[in-house]
Amino acid sequence: MINICIHGHFYQPPRENPWTGEIEKQVSAEPYHDWNERIHHECYKANSEAEIIDDTGKVVAIVNNYELLNFNFGPTLLAWIQNKHPETYNRIIEADRNSIPQHKGHGNAIAMCYNHMIMPLANMNDKITQVVWGLADFKHHFGRDSEGIWLPETACNIETVEVLINLGIKYIILDTGQAAFYRKMGSNDWIDVNDGSINPKRPYRCHSEIHKEKFLDIFFYDGPVSKSVAFDDVLESSQNLLKKIFNAEDKETKENQLISVATDGETFGHHKKHAERTLAFFMKSLAPQNELKIVNYGEYLEANPPQFEVKIKPGDNGEGTSWSCVHGVKRWKEDCGCGGGGGWIQQWRKPLRETMDWLRDQMIIIFENIGGIIFTDVWKARNEYISLLLNNTLEERDSFFRNNTSKELSENEKQIAIKLLEIQRYSMLMYTSCGWFFSEISGLETVKILEYAARAMEIVNELTGINVENDFKLRLDEAKSNIPKYKTGKGVYEKLVVPHKHLNINQM
Repeated sequence: MINICIHGHFYQPPRENPWTGEIEKQVSAEPYHDWNERIHHECYKANSEAEIIDDTGKVVAIVNNYELLNFNFGPTLLAWIQNKHPETYNRIIEADRNSIPQHKGHGNAIAMCYNHMIMPLANMNDKITQVVWGLADFKHHFGRDSEGIWLPETACNIETVEVLINLGIKYIILDTGQAAFYRKMGSNDWIDVNDGSINPKRPYRCHSEIHKEKFLDIFFYDGPVSKSVAFDDVLESSQNLLKKIFNAEDKETKENQLISVATDGETFGHHKKHAERTLAFFMKSLAPQNELKIVNYGEYLEANPPQFEVKIKPGDNGEGTSWSCVHGVKRWKEDCGCGGGGGWIQQWRKPLRETMDWLRDQMIIIFENIGGIIFTDVWKARNEYISLLLNNTLEERDSFFRNNTSKELSENEKQIAIKLLEIQRYSMLMYTSCGWFFSEISGLETVKILEYAARAMEIVNELTGINVENDFKLRLDEAKSNIPKYKTGKGVYEKLVVPHKHLNINQM
């Protein structure tokens, strides 16, 4: 029997205005108010109640696809769904709960790094907080610990692996092109798979280079099948998907093989209209009829512990690799050519990254200097701040300060502490990967990370009287826009970010 695991990475960048907490109207998402609403209707809700339709067009079954998929939801997206569409949220949580007894104690859902930051490009404290917050958010919603974690853009390097191992992650999912060498456990002979030829039909063990006895396991998804699902016409019919799966089968192996597919969850219904129906019929009917066993990664890993070790590619300058940039992770730091089109250049990516790094480092100095007076350990306090973001009750607040301070704080001191932590929260939100993903610095996603930077700078000024905004804009002036009316990132900031600073909620 062939084992099938399809993983859906469900994610949208945080879109809330940092001054109002609400999402502004986005004309490009019409007829919906904004892109979250549009994609919710086309995908997130649709997958929670996917229709199976017979030849006459009659609906014969309703399927919750989340009971059949291995999946993750971005924490900021899941919080939005919980707030705006609780019925969809409840179906997602219920699906994971129902999947546990079906998969021998392993749930379908896994965690994700908190706000889709490119992990190899993050500093060490951000790497740790992104994982800690992602795991805490997962437990808050799903009521259990996550076995695996989704890395944004599957971006990974050796330092990221060490962080994941230290924080107890059991497994991650990568592209075959991210593997460098593998060997049979106990063998001394490493086999070169830098050309992407590693066998994705089994899991691999990746040992820590610091603590040799520690490890995490890695699934490499099937590239050809996954890319066909994402970009070709495979999802036009369940039979197409079935054929693709069988074409991927290794008929010579005696191993208990896994056909592993990973793609953006938005493929099912948003990128490909009604693909949630194709998925539902395939998983619910065609797969069992053709003796394909639906598993999730946790279940398969327990039944098939790795027999092989793997080393991942370090990438240029040790910065790792990803699934959406053939140059490693350069798409989020320079003009590598990925995401280009129409003659537009992405020269702006490098100065934008450097500007954000500069701002982050200025805010670290403030956080450590002022926070060091308040907190016993500023970075421990930041890691534990997620508890207040998830459950901001008086009891939780008292517990947080009791655990992170050595003396009773005045109410004013508590307000200062919260402002410091909010600066750090926005400092991470401004690194949301989508800000660099596309071709123009004035795009929705880049403007949003500039808004988060603006809010962080505003709180810095409120707290300290220090104005870093002018230096920030000067640095942004090096980021060239493709659109003449903006000229540079400074123009984008002044024309598109500054006017939103105090936008009245009634105007949204």
